[in-house]
Amino acid sequence: MSDFISDFWSNYIAAVTVLSILGCMLLLWLTARKRVPSDADNTTGHVWDEDLREANNPLPMWWVGLFVLTIVFSVGYLVVFPGLGSFDGQADWSAKSEYEAELAKAARALEPVYAGYADMAPEDIAREPRAMAIGERLFMNNCSQCHGSDARGSKGFPNLTDKDWLHGGTPEKIVESITKGRVGVMPPMAAAVGSQDDVKNLANYVLSLSGAPHDSLRAGLGKSKFTACAACHGIGGVGNQAVGAPSLADKVWLHGYGEAAIVQIVNQGKHSEMPAQEGRLTEAQIKLLASYVWGLSNAPVAGP
Repeated sequence: MSDFISDFWSNYIAAVTVLSILGCMLLLWLTARKRVPSDADNTTGHVWDEDLREANNPLPMWWVGLFVLTIVFSVGYLVVFPGLGSFDGQADWSAKSEYEAELAKAARALEPVYAGYADMAPEDIAREPRAMAIGERLFMNNCSQCHGSDARGSKGFPNLTDKDWLHGGTPEKIVESITKGRVGVMPPMAAAVGSQDDVKNLANYVLSLSGAPHDSLRAGLGKSKFTACAACHGIGGVGNQAVGAPSLADKVWLHGYGEAAIVQIVNQGKHSEMPAQEGRLTEAQIKLLASYVWGLSNAPVAGP
């Protein structure tokens, strides 16, 4: 990691670039001064394929001129633009600033499109086919990589088409999740639960909460151990959206199903994170995206 935050690679690349240019200049100078001995017929004496001889003619001046211009251009380019290690160049130009300028230009061009939905409630936006088409494109570009193109999620990534919400499924909560992102942390709880046998008993009790197949004897023994989990998941494992603790009493198993998966989570804990989109998306884009996500699980009624 230190290689990427030190100046070594920047200086290394700058040195290679400068030495390459100096090497080209040296090559041009040496070839201009070197005189190749030739025979009376102006050939070097090299013969291929019995009668193919190498003539000792100088390089065309146009070729030499282009070679010199290439060197001059490369030096000028490295003075004006970034390309020599960490030197920013005299023109104060960067690919990042150009990229950000293009994003700002695109955002200004799209402002009239989003302005029509500024005063609409998310529930009403979810009934607008054109708005939902925009929301779908935003979802495909920014959310589908984790939640899937059908928004049904996968292991570790919540399904956005059902009613199971870790942090709340109202439009306001969805906007909050998209804007600020979410961090889910469950610490390793094995030490608080007891022995590994106690952890297995607890896992079977958790399975019993949702009616999943379990060992009833172990589940009975593990019930008292659930007090270590109830602070977040609630009495009876119904979950707590205030802290993003999932319900353990439904059929949704975000991080894996079965005794082994639960034992692993209790022993090792779990950390998950959804990155914040604030700064990447405008407030208007987040509103349309949140309306689209809300509509996925609320089946909006088509307009007249």
